Amino acid sequence: MSSEISGNTGTSVQSLARGLQVIRSFDAEHPRMTLSEVATRTELSRATARRFLLTLVELGYVRFDGKLFELTSQVLQLGYAYLSSATLPQMIEPVLEELSAQVGESASASVLEGSEIMYIARVHTRSIMQVGISVGTRFPALSTSMGRVLLAFEEQETIEKVLAAGGDALTPRTLTDTQALRAELLQVAQQGFAVVDQELSVGLRSVAVPVRGADARVVAALNVSMSVGPGSEADAYEAAQRVLPALRVAAAKVEQALAASK
Repeated sequence: MSSEISGNTGTSVQSLARGLQVIRSFDAEHPRMTLSEVATRTELSRATARRFLLTLVELGYVRFDGKLFELTSQVLQLGYAYLSSATLPQMIEPVLEELSAQVGESASASVLEGSEIMYIARVHTRSIMQVGISVGTRFPALSTSMGRVLLAFEEQETIEKVLAAGGDALTPRTLTDTQALRAELLQVAQQGFAVVDQELSVGLRSVAVPVRGADARVVAALNVSMSVGPGSEADAYEAAQRVLPALRVAAAKVEQALAASK
């Protein structure tokens, strides 16, 4: 990497760093601030903070009413620049990290590849499966919560093709009956989420929701995986309610990012 873009201290642009520092000082709790407040939050001198604030006002990123400074909507363009160049996994990864931390479970995202799902992002909290899962891992769609969510919103022709191909019973709980699977996919489409209880691996329960693109088509699925140990055989749908609200919020965040990237 050349010295021009290496990020070494000697070649960094301190003014840019300080300008971004001023922008980041505004948040939900500090939407409008005086010069002194900005200087305090950024740990800059009043003169330095004033210089950067007035520059941002001139550029249209900040407005000033004579007493208080606040960000303008033009700041959003800085985020749009990232979103327009980000790939789907890049958009999903930070959302999964937040989701996993919130619910204390592993969180993943996948897309449909024929009759299988392929993992495109994953945040792992602890080992709950003997089979390792990482980006690129594939599983039969019919035996996974994300696969059922992705299939449930496909064209009927695609659904029937996957059902006709069938699949092996991976555990004693794996649903393999075609009629039962068809009914399950219909239910998933109606309720907007899927729950799979130890059908992929004994001791693993997961709940998934769809992610829709700007055209309202389902483009991916997000899920949360939970371990099922001795004494925790509670109803799977009842257990899913614990993580569903956070999971739906996470899907909505990805959808907003996808919409903004168009």
